[in-house]
This record gives sequence, structure tokens and C-alpha cells, in this order.
Amino acid sequence: MASHDQSYRAGETKARTEEKTNQVMGNLGDTAQAAKEKAQDTAQAAKEKTQDTAQAAKEKTQEAAQAAKEKSSGAAHATKEKAQQNTGAAKEKGSEMGQSTKESAQSGKEKTQGFLQQTGESVKGMAQGATEAVKNTLGLGQHHQDH
Repeated sequence: MASHDQSYRAGETKARTEEKTNQVMGNLGDTAQAAKEKAQDTAQAAKEKTQDTAQAAKEKTQEAAQAAKEKSSGAAHATKEKAQQNTGAAKEKGSEMGQSTKESAQSGKEKTQGFLQQTGESVKGMAQGATEAVKNTLGLGQHHQDH
């Protein structure tokens, strides 16, 4: 009779253990899903911020180009009047202004590219951090090695 009771209790213990294991696995799955969603939300927010920043930089560049165009237009008119008196000097001044405008536009383009690269690296870093957090949550991180 004692072995029947022991067998029964062993079966109960096994069932409780399996139930607890299933609960823990379910909780881990929920935690992993939440971490995944948070990582996706973070990546989406960073993407939107990058797009907004790029749009603002584009608009600012266009405004600068328009201002340079207007400035060049005014200078061209003045140059045209001076051209009657001194054609060579007027051509040189217009050329210098065109070069300055080109350099300003190039500088703005380089600054925008550098900012976008930094933002992309920041997003990549956040995504890697989120991935490591998910791995650690699931016990797959590098810190959980059995010896």
C-alpha cells in the first residue's frame, strides 16, 4: 500500500512541476514578446525622429539655397549694371559668389550626411541593446554559461 501512495504522490509532484514549468515558460514568452514590442517601438520612434530631422535639414537646405539664389539674383543685377563699366571685374565677382554658394551647399550636405549617419548608428545601438535584453531575459545571454 505504501508504494501505491508513494507512486500517487510522485505523480502529483510531477504534475505540479509540469504546471509550474508551463507557467514559467508562458511568463518568459510574455516577457520576450513585450521586450520585442518595446524594441520595435523604440526603433520606429528613432526612425520617425530621423525622418523628421532629415526633412527639417532638407527644408533648411532649400531655404538656404533660395536665400543664396535671391542673393545671387540681386548681385547679378548689380553686376549687370557694373558690367557696362567693367566687364572683367563683374564676371570675377559673380564667379566668386557662385563658388561660395556651391561651397555652402556642399558644407550643408556634408553636415546632414554626418548627422544621419550618427542617427543610424544610434538606432543600431538601441536595437542591439534591445536584442541583448531579450537574450538575457530568455537566458540566452553570454553571462549565463554553465561551467
